Amino acid sequence: MISKIFPFTVALVAAVVLINSPIRVAATDVETPQYYELRIYSTQSAEQQQRVNDYWQKAAIPAYNRAGVQPVGVFTELHDSATNKIYVLLPFNSVADFAAMSAKLAADADYQQSAAGFLNAPKSNPAYARFESSLLVAFEGMKRMVVPSADHRPNVFELRTYESSSEGKGLNKIKMFESGEIPLMKQIGLAPIFYGRTLAGLNMPCLVYMTCGDTLDAHKQHWKAFSASPVWQGLRQALQYQDNVSRVISILLKRTPASQI
Repeated sequence: MISKIFPFTVALVAAVVLINSPIRVAATDVETPQYYELRIYSTQSAEQQQRVNDYWQKAAIPAYNRAGVQPVGVFTELHDSATNKIYVLLPFNSVADFAAMSAKLAADADYQQSAAGFLNAPKSNPAYARFESSLLVAFEGMKRMVVPSADHRPNVFELRTYESSSEGKGLNKIKMFESGEIPLMKQIGLAPIFYGRTLAGLNMPCLVYMTCGDTLDAHKQHWKAFSASPVWQGLRQALQYQDNVSRVISILLKRTPASQI
């Protein structure tokens, strides 16, 4: 499902925040949240998974990078399967940048040439079964994507979607994150990469976020530390935050060779 775009523009200078690195952005940059497109490709074979990865690695990511969109995350499910989905995370500095991307790709001759086989795959030999797209806006509590440093690349990523029974309950859950969950996740080592509220797309109303870890066991230990924390226990028992999540969807992922995260 292609995301609908709302008619407003936010100006922002690009900046990428690295874990354990200084933040070098102007004050005006920090005031405005990023936007994220999250694509999910459904596949029916290992060959299709390879074709999707090759498209992003050899054609799409170079073109997106030329247009100022980086880093691009490309992930697949942790355990291999012929029907694994591929998840693509694209950060934009404004809705205008997101809206302009199709035109930029259409005008990029190198992209059009290198991506031709993928973009024009015939019905008899499709490159994928289908893909879905959602548009997210970053939380005020973490307005920028946080990328692991080049010398510390995690091996496990967890993508979580929290559905809520109403829009008000969804906003309440975001407030709960910003009132303590986000700092706690950073403190105990869950290493969040992004948090986003879905503006248009799947499973609305919902929020989506990603954490990461060196190994699956280490990641599980971080979650145990989170659950045992007095900060979390206080938040989960607070009357103001009751019943704000109706379903949690958790997917464990690993990066593909295409990924820049």
